[in-house]
Amino acid sequence: MMTEEHSDLEARIIKDIHCKEIDLVNRDPKNINEDIVKVDFEDVIAEPEGTYSFDGVWKVSYTTFTVSKYWCYRLLSTLLGVPLALIWGFLFACISFCHIWAVVPCIKSYLIEIQCISHIYSLCIRTFCNPLFAALGQMRTRDRGARRK
Repeated sequence: MMTEEHSDLEARIIKDIHCKEIDLVNRDPKNINEDIVKVDFEDVIAEPEGTYSFDGVWKVSYTTFTVSKYWCYRLLSTLLGVPLALIWGFLFACISFCHIWAVVPCIKSYLIEIQCISHIYSLCIRTFCNPLFAALGQMRTRDRGARRK
């Protein structure tokens, strides 16, 4: 029991270390927004083993990357957030309208019409094909019986 709690706590700590993205809705870094694509500095700029720059360069690069990513996102969301929200809202409204007023009624109409046709088709199969296949089956059974004797 104690090891399960320890591993669960360790998993949460590891997740918190690697999730550095700030929740832009609540402005709280502890509430991670899972829908945001997380790109860390180490994912983009990775120095291979044995090749390292100066610590000062690495720290300044990290800070520049993180701050520019954050402010670029804020600027783009400020400029394009409302127009894109309007476009996406319009698009999903059109899709919903078409689905509610065209697609579902067409499918329901098709199912009603096909039900009538399926009854007629079933009647034709039972009338013409069932006796034919029953006769062929009986002929085959007699044929087998004659071969066994």
